[in-house]
Amino acid sequence: MAISLQKGQKVDLTKSNPGLTKLIVGLGWDVNKYDGGKDFDLDSSVFMLNSEGKVTDEKNFVFFNNPKSPDGSVIHTGDNRTGAGEGDDEQIKVDLALVSSNVSKITFTITIHEAQERNQNFGQVSNSYVRVVNEASGEELIRYDLGEDFSIETAIVVGELYRNNNEWKFNAIGSGYQNGLAGLCRDFGLDV
Repeated sequence: MAISLQKGQKVDLTKSNPGLTKLIVGLGWDVNKYDGGKDFDLDSSVFMLNSEGKVTDEKNFVFFNNPKSPDGSVIHTGDNRTGAGEGDDEQIKVDLALVSSNVSKITFTITIHEAQERNQNFGQVSNSYVRVVNEASGEELIRYDLGEDFSIETAIVVGELYRNNNEWKFNAIGSGYQNGLAGLCRDFGLDV
């Protein structure tokens, strides 16, 4: 049975699941009734960070235009431009055994494409979640439902996988940003 997390909770992943290396991180959301006349396109992105919380190589920023990390450990499976339908809207595959030794954290984010130009924010989005699934068995291990805490934000850091004494843990973050993907990139050490 999946562990359901609240904002700020951390949970061990590999210690309680010996031999676990291949994960699917599923992200999902629904768009509230919206009459702005423009499409609503949410995107998941992954930042592979060093111990200082920075991306050391722009190729360690994984998203729909750079779908695979250099070490092959993180693969973005594709961009869902509508968020329609049940289940995960976008998925990231992670192979913990392949993660480069200089990566301490793998941070998962959701942003709104062209949010400012389209006058959109996460106040218009509901049912957002992140879940971690054992790829081999299909078992959902961790789920974090973000709730309705966001109103003016255009980007959210939903959670992160991080190393701790040769084990991997998951942290439910749920922090919103008002300056979208560009702000996240700057915070994580990328020039935009």
